[in-house]
Amino acid sequence: MTSKNTAGKNNQHVSPKTDIEISQLAALMPVTDIAEKKLGIPKDNIYSYGPHKAKISLEYLKSIEKRPNAKMILVTAITPTPAGEGKTTTTIGLNDALNHIGKKSVICLREPSLGPCFGQKGGATGGGYAQVAPMEDINLHFTGDFHAIGTANNLLASIIDNHIFWGNPLNIDARRIAFRRAMDLNDRALRSIVQSLGGAGNGYPREDGFDITVATEVMAIFCLAKDMEDLKRRLGNIIIGQDKNKRFVRASELKCIGAMAALLKDAVMPNLVQTLENNPAIVHGGPFANIAHGCNSVIATKASLKLADYVVTEAGFGADLGAEKFFDIKCRSAGLKPDCTVLVATIRALKMHGGVAKEELKHENLKALESGFANLKRHISNMKKYGVPVVVSINRFSSDTEAEMELLRKLTAKEGVSCMLADHWGSGGEGAVQLAEEVVKTIETKPSKFAPLYKDNIPLAEKIRTIATEIYGAKDIALSAATEKKLKEFEAEGFGKFPICIAKTQYSFSTDASRKGAPEGHIIAVRDVKVSAGAEFIVALCGDILTMPGLPKEPAANNIYVDDEGKIKGLF
Repeated sequence: MTSKNTAGKNNQHVSPKTDIEISQLAALMPVTDIAEKKLGIPKDNIYSYGPHKAKISLEYLKSIEKRPNAKMILVTAITPTPAGEGKTTTTIGLNDALNHIGKKSVICLREPSLGPCFGQKGGATGGGYAQVAPMEDINLHFTGDFHAIGTANNLLASIIDNHIFWGNPLNIDARRIAFRRAMDLNDRALRSIVQSLGGAGNGYPREDGFDITVATEVMAIFCLAKDMEDLKRRLGNIIIGQDKNKRFVRASELKCIGAMAALLKDAVMPNLVQTLENNPAIVHGGPFANIAHGCNSVIATKASLKLADYVVTEAGFGADLGAEKFFDIKCRSAGLKPDCTVLVATIRALKMHGGVAKEELKHENLKALESGFANLKRHISNMKKYGVPVVVSINRFSSDTEAEMELLRKLTAKEGVSCMLADHWGSGGEGAVQLAEEVVKTIETKPSKFAPLYKDNIPLAEKIRTIATEIYGAKDIALSAATEKKLKEFEAEGFGKFPICIAKTQYSFSTDASRKGAPEGHIIAVRDVKVSAGAEFIVALCGDILTMPGLPKEPAANNIYVDDEGKIKGLF
């Protein structure tokens, strides 16, 4: 195994300072060796995209379906803050640590979206000495999966308008088309548009808009489908709008599902890469958790469960969004049973939840830490409701004091969970060994009794209310008369058993992003609902959440460039 030091950490001549510099100095193994030597996958079942990226054939994955499942560990986090929590970094560091202590472990991650890469949040390949690589390839284009998903989405959008142009035999009501176009970039100008201007030859003008690719139903379907047949079935069930008699019109009626599947034929195969410590990583699919369901593909997760003894996966943003959807949507749909939840926090972030400004976080503040602990406490309580044992992981920062760490240990002990300090960012897998040992011990001594939060057969409004009150600490939900009517219509159409996918701000338990800590007694206002019949969930839009983000005043794109030697610079 190549140690983290080969990435340049202790090299006297090179002192990498950024994530991309550390990654570019790493000594990576050929991906075919990762497949064959680490996972036992024959080379003829691997389709290489250069020396360090590959796809695993679906035929091979089908051949190992009867193997026993690995133990599954979900990594989630407290409510995100500008101070940083390090969820993906912890996922990677924990996986490297499990391998370090002799366990056969695989990471299963989402692919990064270009929106955050060029915007503000950044990429999704970890950081420091806990990264998946090659990080610049994974963050930019990777194996083209997102382009395939966006193109399949836009093929359906173009066929809808083409159908109307050529006589509209399905009698589609152009005012009630619900399916939007997509692009995997942040572009607020495309949120709401008027299309087909310029004369009769360009079609019928109508209002339209774009969603970011990771928020589309095609992405959700891609990540929830069990295989190619299930993918095609789900694509066919997409409701594109209504006809003039208000009948739901499905994508299958437009006869383009075969073409959409053809565009996704290669994308649907999971991607294999590696960590800086040459451990296998499967990276596939990538819906956001604030506006979609926030989990990597079911195909990738099920593959990982057959290829190792432990699988470490993650869910997007805080546990109230990502973990809730992982448990209530993904696990319900795919029949998955997680064995342990790792809840990630930092002392800095908890102090910010306690009211400390970002520039003051380096100073010890026990009072603010205890106040901000309310956020972590709420997440611990929420995760326990699913019957899965919880371990808290604290990412170490140089400004953390022993007094702060001791206080945090006492506070978490009162909640009946262990709290482990980890330094995988600076030390790779070695820095998370104690965390790995605690996770293994927890799995071996505290069997999971996983169950979703709510039953399939309760009313849709009650499902929304259950999430709001049980997970967000809300007093109740507020539904407009129009929203209540839509929910009743969905139930009448046979969608009542679907789970709920809440779309709301990731920065608070409430719909007000400025409310840190653990607010309670608030009202979750649901401004609209829509059915994703292919993904098989109901989306509840809450607050002012948008499905097409905008760029910040100073986007990350301003700092990214290619040097004279062809190397990408400035990418985190």
